[in-house]
Amino acid sequence: MPMPAEPSPPTNSVGARRAVPPAETTRPMSDLSDHRRRSIRLKGFDYTQPGAYFVTICTDQRALLFGDVVSGQMRCNTFGQIAHEEWWLGEKKRSDIQLDAWTVMPNHVHGIVGILPGPRGTARRAPTVFPRSFGKAVAGSLSTLVGAYKSAVARHINKVRGTPGQEVWQRGYYEHVVRNDDELKHIHEYILANPQRWPFDPENPVATVTEENLEAWEL
Repeated sequence: MPMPAEPSPPTNSVGARRAVPPAETTRPMSDLSDHRRRSIRLKGFDYTQPGAYFVTICTDQRALLFGDVVSGQMRCNTFGQIAHEEWWLGEKKRSDIQLDAWTVMPNHVHGIVGILPGPRGTARRAPTVFPRSFGKAVAGSLSTLVGAYKSAVARHINKVRGTPGQEVWQRGYYEHVVRNDDELKHIHEYILANPQRWPFDPENPVATVTEENLEAWEL
């Protein structure tokens, strides 16, 4: 994969950018169901509108593909570095998105994506929501952005390991429309603290999951 002309991305698994404004919606806060994150896609919500979106993308079968957490810090392997760099490159390749916090974990990626209405720096509150057909590629939509990221990571990983066409990601992804500045701050902190919470993470196959520590994962 050719590297950008600009400075290389940070080498750790956690990154952060400028805060982006939340999208307008009256959706209640998400929760955890059966100790797994669930999709909270809003029916009729336009995912091309300006605003911030919290995204979680999991590996196929939740395989621990990207490395391991050691002493509260994520140690990315080669595949984890690919996932990290492709996320960082997304903002370099597109003028209609802006990244906030993100992290690569052993079997998933968290990130806040801001969709901008025009040139960078002109983000504003979202306009009136209107219906959108889901399941179709819509230029500039959240699903299209995530799909492009997943494809780029899968191609690169399969090229490195010599497994063309092998599944890398779980089908789909999980998203949460960020409703206000307080929620944006909370999610930002949640993402950056993710490696320290790995022993209790519902996505960790050997985690110690209790009702008490599950509260730390609620948004």
